[in-house]
Amino acid sequence: MDLGLKGKVAVVTGGSKGIGMQTALQLAKEGAEVAICARSKQALREAADKIREEAGVDVLIIQADVSSKEDCQRAIDQAAKHFGKLDILVNNAGTSSAHPFEEVSAELWQQDLDLKLFGAINCSRAAIPYMRQAGGGAIVNVTASIAKTPSASSLPTTVSRAAGMALTKAMSKDLGPSNIRVNTVCIGLIRSDQIERKWQMEAPSLTWEEYAREPKHQIPLGRIGDTDEAARVISFLVSDAASYVTGTSVNIDGGKAGAL
Repeated sequence: MDLGLKGKVAVVTGGSKGIGMQTALQLAKEGAEVAICARSKQALREAADKIREEAGVDVLIIQADVSSKEDCQRAIDQAAKHFGKLDILVNNAGTSSAHPFEEVSAELWQQDLDLKLFGAINCSRAAIPYMRQAGGGAIVNVTASIAKTPSASSLPTTVSRAAGMALTKAMSKDLGPSNIRVNTVCIGLIRSDQIERKWQMEAPSLTWEEYAREPKHQIPLGRIGDTDEAARVISFLVSDAASYVTGTSVNIDGGKAGAL
C-alpha cells in the first residue's frame, strides 16, 4: 500500500531514540522529509546517522526541549523554514514517571505536565498555521494505554497521558474544518532503553526474547512489542491512507489495556 507520504514534511519530537527515532525512520523510508527534535545533540546525531544509513536520506536535527514554549516555536519554525512547509507533527517526547500519589511533589507534577501535555500543546499551536497554509495536516499525540486503566503508583504519567487523550479528541473537533486530523496512539510495553534497564535489573540471566515473553507482563499477545510496530501504526495515522481517521485513540499494547 502506498501511504502517500512522499514529499510530505514531518516533525517528530523525542526523535532521537525509541519510538520517535523509529517513526522518523519509517516516515523517511516512505518518502517523507523529516526533522527530529530532542534535548541531546549527540543522540540526535546518532539517530540521524542511522536514518541516513537505512533510509538513504538526510534528516534535519533540532536540539530543543519541548517543555519550553520558546523551544517548541523555534523547532517548528526551523523545520518549516528549512523544508518550505509542514504537513505532519508527531508529539512523542516524554518519559515514564510512575509513583504513589503522596510521593509526587508539586515540582514533579509540573515537570511532567510541561513535558508531556504542554509540549504537545505548544508544538501543535506552532505547527497549525503552517498546516493551514499547506491545506491540511496530521498530528499524532503519543500517549499511554495505562492512562485508560490507571494502576496504583502510576502518577503523574497516567494523568498527563489521560490529559493528552482528551486534548486529542478536542483538537480533532476544532481542527477538522481546517482538514487537520488529530489522533493518539496509546503505548503499552514497547522495547525501549527504560524497559531494557528493567530487564537487566530484574532478570539479567534471561535473554531479551525470554524476558519479553514472561507471563508476568500479562500481555494477551504474549510478548513486549518492538518500536517498529508502534512506528508503523503512527506512520499510517499521519498518512493519506488514514485520510478519514481523526479523533481516534489506538492502543499499541498487545491487548493489555483492553479495548477502551
